[in-house]
Amino acid sequence: MSLSYSRIVGCGGYLPAKIVSNDELARTVDTSDEWIFSRTGIKQRHIAADGELTSDLALEASRSALAAAGIPSSAVDLIIVATTTPDVIFPSTACILQAKLGAGTGAAFDVQAVCSGFMYALATADAMMRTGAFRNALVVGAEIYSRILDWKDRSTCVLFGDGAGAMVLTRSEAPGILGSRLHADGRYRDILAVPGSVRGGEVCGSPYLTMDGNAVFKFAVKVLGEVVDETLAAHGFERSQLDWLIPHQANIRIIQATARRLGIPMQKIVVTVDRHANTSAASIPLAYDVAVRDGRIRPGQLVLMEGVGGGFTWGAVLARV
Repeated sequence: MSLSYSRIVGCGGYLPAKIVSNDELARTVDTSDEWIFSRTGIKQRHIAADGELTSDLALEASRSALAAAGIPSSAVDLIIVATTTPDVIFPSTACILQAKLGAGTGAAFDVQAVCSGFMYALATADAMMRTGAFRNALVVGAEIYSRILDWKDRSTCVLFGDGAGAMVLTRSEAPGILGSRLHADGRYRDILAVPGSVRGGEVCGSPYLTMDGNAVFKFAVKVLGEVVDETLAAHGFERSQLDWLIPHQANIRIIQATARRLGIPMQKIVVTVDRHANTSAASIPLAYDVAVRDGRIRPGQLVLMEGVGGGFTWGAVLARV
């Protein structure tokens, strides 16, 4: 079977209705708007309602992306959901989403690479599309981090939010997604983790997110810079040829440090961390959707997306949109 390519033909995002500002957080934890914003660039975050599930957030983002693509859910034959906060241990959130969408009986599975999850999912979907075995793929990043946070720990609870972003890929004769690079180094698994597990019906270890902030910052800036150059070089591009860089939205300081390291002006970088906080696997597709809908990202432009997350994992995807 001859190889074909995949192209991004639609995107969508969903953020829960409830918004929690820094000032509101300061009423329950020892922090302030100035402390949070000066260190992270975050002003607010969205928090899922008690009855909302990760698959519900994914469903809304997916419907928006499919509408933008003009493709019915019945035509989707591949669903990949990147999430660290699935509805249940199993079945996969992708299978639950497939049923909620009425998407038929194509392949559906989850990818777990934490904040790099959407890069892993998008690269996997592209590779599967290139075989010619699939025609329309739905790739989703969806998270409800508010349920794995210790809301008394100001070093972590202020950083994260809930949300979902989605992209629709369709088979193309010309490359849309030009390529990707994925990496992991499990030796750094302890600097960002939720170390708990379920055994015999009980939670063993901490069920909350733990993080060594300084170690994460240094590691993230180093590998994010490296993977940009690696991905561009693999496809014969220079940094100056990029129209947009869409990094994982973890912390404005990480984004700014990466930009300085690469010599890329902030005007070419999509930033949503101020409004969304860190939505883990959802952050990149959410940022992409915002920039498409406000007209910054236009057809024909060269876009590089990159993420880094617990594992430690990191990766990038280069696309002509």
